[in-house]
Amino acid sequence: MRKRVLSLAVACVIGVASGILGSVQAQTTLRVVKHSDLKILDPIWTTAYIVRNHGYMIYDTLFALDGNLEVKPQMVDTWKVSDDKLTWTFTLRDGLEFHDGTPVTSADVIPSLKRWAVRDPLGQMLWAKVVDAKAVDPKTFQIVLKAPTGIMLQALGKPSGNPFIMPKKVAETDPGKQIDDTTGSGPFIFKREEWKPGDKTVYVKNPKYKPRAEPPSGLAGGKIAKVDRVEWVAMSDQQTVVNALIKGEIDMIESPQHDLFKVMEADPNIKLENLNKWGNQYIFRFNQLFKPFDNAKIRQAVITAFNQKDFLDGVIGDPKYYKVCKAMFMCDTPYATTKGMEAMYDSNFVKARELLKEGGYDGTPVVLMHSTDLYVLTNLAPVAKSLMERAGLKVDMQSMDWQTLVSRRARKDPPDKGGWNAFLTSSAAVDIVDPLANTYINAVGANAWFGWPKDDELLRLRAAFADETDPAKQKELATAMQVRVSENPTHGYVGQWYAPVALRKNVTGNLVSPVTIFWNIEKK
Repeated sequence: MRKRVLSLAVACVIGVASGILGSVQAQTTLRVVKHSDLKILDPIWTTAYIVRNHGYMIYDTLFALDGNLEVKPQMVDTWKVSDDKLTWTFTLRDGLEFHDGTPVTSADVIPSLKRWAVRDPLGQMLWAKVVDAKAVDPKTFQIVLKAPTGIMLQALGKPSGNPFIMPKKVAETDPGKQIDDTTGSGPFIFKREEWKPGDKTVYVKNPKYKPRAEPPSGLAGGKIAKVDRVEWVAMSDQQTVVNALIKGEIDMIESPQHDLFKVMEADPNIKLENLNKWGNQYIFRFNQLFKPFDNAKIRQAVITAFNQKDFLDGVIGDPKYYKVCKAMFMCDTPYATTKGMEAMYDSNFVKARELLKEGGYDGTPVVLMHSTDLYVLTNLAPVAKSLMERAGLKVDMQSMDWQTLVSRRARKDPPDKGGWNAFLTSSAAVDIVDPLANTYINAVGANAWFGWPKDDELLRLRAAFADETDPAKQKELATAMQVRVSENPTHGYVGQWYAPVALRKNVTGNLVSPVTIFWNIEKK
């Protein structure tokens, strides 16, 4: 009898253990190779897209863009504006809670906004109009303005550089320093103990997250985590990445290499989906603090020497996925124009050499930072180097991984002391097409985006655009901004491009969005 009881007990223990094991095994893990490795954790401190994407995993936002690029409330439930348009009152929705169990309150929102407004260009513009920002009660906060503005919701709901809401003690971190606490209130929780830069980044479903009731749309609506665990796996070799996708070792490639599309299309278990239908723009950024790019004529010479097709062919290759476009705010958009840029981007080396002479170029070498581990950027710097050298510039191209470049671009040291003169990057269309959101033309000097241009006339035009309500006059102002940039370049733009993500067909629910997001995704 005792043997039978013992056997039954053992069977029960085994059964329970099997049930636990089965439960663990039943958890779904989505393995993704992102466009870059995550090495920085503060989405306010840097504009790098990999860090922004990390922000959307673990934090929530007051407002967000939906799939039609319209601003919708996210953490905010209701809001109202006073009759004189100066006082904005916002009420947070119920159920907002940080990962450590503490409620999200207005006392967290205000320092989060203030820290964001120091670093973000549109935040800077908004905060220049702010008289006061205060918590009224735990769920209500107010922003009081000096004068009416139409950019409030646009600033609070922008897709990149969004004011992610952090706990008060974290948000009070000096804006010039990186945070070291990753407590958020978003749909996923960052597993810091499993974070291994160069290997993987891990997030797990936040079981206490209360999504909005609306269906998900873009970055807005109900953020429902349908997988238990998301792993961002670091792999640099694209052929290895594609092989891993075909074998089922990973589930998704965020930025697959264009010349490998045919390999993936031939596999019945793989699909390509264009989730960012608005596309991207390649950017060449000048550092205006030091020679030679402290001179507008020399910056003009570079743009005159460039042509977009060489850059696009060097990376994308297939014209199906790119577009040559001289419009600063991108082609096929409300503010598209070629005015001021008619003679630019044509590889006119004779004219470029004339401009170098007019600018007094003395042979100062250009320290060009070259990103080596992001396939969509890797071939850009060599193309730029070749074109600049043909125009007569000396170029010192220094190669590094993207995260090293992201850290180095924040340095204001002289180029021969660890600083830089130029680098190339890419921005999603939604961050470019709006003259206010376009960070590259925010020429405010010391507080500008890396490169630190200063141009009072460009600032005047942007401020006028922000206050203008007539669409026709706004278009005139956008055109005037482009003409001004042709005269006093803040940056060069070297082509539009488009890229689908690659997925295994058992992965569904991906949302069309300017940011790659992981709520609503199912793995069957």
